[in-house]
Amino acid sequence: MRTDVYERITAQIVADLEQGVRPWHKPWNAEHAAGRITRPLRSNGIPYRGINVLMLWAAAVGAGHAAPIWITFKQAQELGGHVRKGERGSTVVYASTFSRTETDPDTGAEEERDIPFLKGYTVFNVEQVDGLPKHFYGKPASRLDPVQRIATAEAFFAATGAIIRHGGNMAAYRAVDDVILMPPFEAFRDAESYCATLAHEATHWTKHPDRLGRDLGRKRWGDEGYAMEELVAELGAAFVCADLDLMPATREEHASYIASWLKVLKGDSRAIFTAAAHAQRAADFLNGLQPHETEAAA
Repeated sequence: MRTDVYERITAQIVADLEQGVRPWHKPWNAEHAAGRITRPLRSNGIPYRGINVLMLWAAAVGAGHAAPIWITFKQAQELGGHVRKGERGSTVVYASTFSRTETDPDTGAEEERDIPFLKGYTVFNVEQVDGLPKHFYGKPASRLDPVQRIATAEAFFAATGAIIRHGGNMAAYRAVDDVILMPPFEAFRDAESYCATLAHEATHWTKHPDRLGRDLGRKRWGDEGYAMEELVAELGAAFVCADLDLMPATREEHASYIASWLKVLKGDSRAIFTAAAHAQRAADFLNGLQPHETEAAA
């Protein structure tokens, strides 16, 4: 994959942000099949992760795809289908490494180093493919009703064990005493907005040294480290909301956050990849705190 993959993907996200649009909110503005919120899925039903989630969400909205499933040209053939002539695929990436022999400038000794890089491949939405088994074209399961959805979300956050205190008019994670602060439930437009905001703060909560130990270099409010941590929380909340079938919340600081993110992304084409990776780890951590099926049944 050419090294400009970072620049190309970052440029696409920057273009959206300059229009005041958060790309990770796009899927919830689209006419999605059965109104279901989900991460992009592979042919085997396993969700994509990290930066690929953002890339395929954007690709789906740009092309008007409602189906969440994406497959390669070869997979389409193996499943008895064929990509329609003229269809353009979408790029997804995965991290890999290659070995390179380097000479230590001090000792003159040669050593093998693993150099990380991104490798890309092309996938097609199943709506671009004819002849697949019928279940690939079926609508995803209908959303849970609002009461069930909120009950599931509340159980999710309770299982994390995070200390959540209600009061005041600000949602925040207070690192000094490891507490999530939330306005009263009644202050939110609806229960879904409350849960989506809590997903943002719960993502911040994962940065504690006893959890993920995430330190993005924040020195003061509003600096680059602060902007990166807020971007991680935004993306982490979007991933968690997708898992819980919730709409992400738009915070009041919308314009100022976008300005700070643009500054970071324009200065470092790899920043969005880093943020997405941290966000994925945060979502994984929160999901890992949930009781297993055998525990829930006990």
